[in-house]
Amino acid sequence: MADSDVPEPTLQNILDQQELKWIFVGGKGGVGKTTTSSSLAVALAERGGRDNVLIISTDPAHNLSDAFRQKFTKTPTLVNGFTNLFAMEVDPTPDLGDMEQLEWAQDSFLTELAGSIPGIDEAMSFAEVMKQVQTMDYSTIVFDTAPTGHTLRLLNFPNILEKGLSKLVALKGAMGGMMGQMTRMLGVGGAEGENLPDQLLGKVEGMLDVVRKVSAQFKDPLLTTFVAVCIPEFLSLYETERLVQELAKFEIDCRNIVINQVIFPESVGTSRLLEARVRMQQKYLDQFYELYEDFHIMKLPLLEEEVRGPDALRAFSENLLKVLGGWQGVYGGRGRGVPRTATGRGRSLVVYEK
Repeated sequence: MADSDVPEPTLQNILDQQELKWIFVGGKGGVGKTTTSSSLAVALAERGGRDNVLIISTDPAHNLSDAFRQKFTKTPTLVNGFTNLFAMEVDPTPDLGDMEQLEWAQDSFLTELAGSIPGIDEAMSFAEVMKQVQTMDYSTIVFDTAPTGHTLRLLNFPNILEKGLSKLVALKGAMGGMMGQMTRMLGVGGAEGENLPDQLLGKVEGMLDVVRKVSAQFKDPLLTTFVAVCIPEFLSLYETERLVQELAKFEIDCRNIVINQVIFPESVGTSRLLEARVRMQQKYLDQFYELYEDFHIMKLPLLEEEVRGPDALRAFSENLLKVLGGWQGVYGGRGRGVPRTATGRGRSLVVYEK
C-alpha cells in the first residue's frame, strides 16, 4: 500500500461521519477502553458537531464514574462541565429484582416461556435498554464495553433475541387455541385469560420489532462502528485479531484501532528498561500495521499519570484527533527481525525471531 493510501492514524473519521448513531469501544481487559471511550465521547460532544452524546458503560465493573470523577447510575446523567454529554452505567445481566421490573417480565406466562430459551433473559434486558435509549433521541451513543468475551456476547444479543422471540411467535401460531387453555391452567381465567395469548403476542412482536431495528442498525456501517483498543503486546494483538474476526461474522463495521501505552523512542533517554520495552513494542507494532493496513491505526503514549476527571479527558481527547510523531512500524521502514507465519483464522499473525 502506498503511503498516500494509508488511512489517517486518528479518530477524526468518526467525528466526520455525522450519521453515526452507535459507537462501540472494546478490547482486552486493562488496555484503556474506558479512557478511550470517555475521551472519544468528550471529543464528539465538544468538537463532533453533535447535539447530545450519551456514553453507556455495559461493563459490570463500571469505571465511568471513576473516569469522570462523578457518580453515574442506570439513568442518564449530565456530565459535570458539559451541556450535551450524558453518561449512564447499566448491567446487561440484571439480578432478579431488576428483571421483575422489565415490561416483558410482568406476565408470568411470557416469563416461563422465555425462561426455556438459553440466554434470552440477558438478551431481553439488553433489548429493554436499547428501547429506553432509542426513546431518548441522542445524536450518538458510545458504548464503553466489558472485555472482549462479554462484548461479543452483548453484540450477539439481537440475534439471540430474534431467534428466541420468533420461536415464541411460531409457538403461538402452531398451538392456536391451546394457548388459551394453557393460560387458564396457569390460573388466569375469564375474558382476560382468553385474550392473554394475543396480549402476550403483541408484547413479543413489539419487542421483536425493536430488536430487528437495532440489529439492522448495528449491521449498517453508516450508523454503527466498533473501535478496537489494545496495547502493543502479544496477548492483546491476538485478542484484537479474534475480535476483528468475530465482528466480521456479526457484520459489524470495524476500521479503527487504538494502540495505548506506546513508548515513543524519543522519550527513552538513557533508560535501558524503556529501550528494551520499545524494542518489544516495535515488534508487535510491525504486526499491527501488517495485519490492518486498511485500518485507521493510532498510537497513544504511555502516560506518567492516570487520566481522570473532565479536564484530563479533554486534554487526552486531543490525542485522538492528531497524528502523533514517532515510530510508524513497517511502513516507516523500521521493521525488525525475520518474519515467520503463525496460525490465524483468515489472516496470518506474524511472530518475529531474533
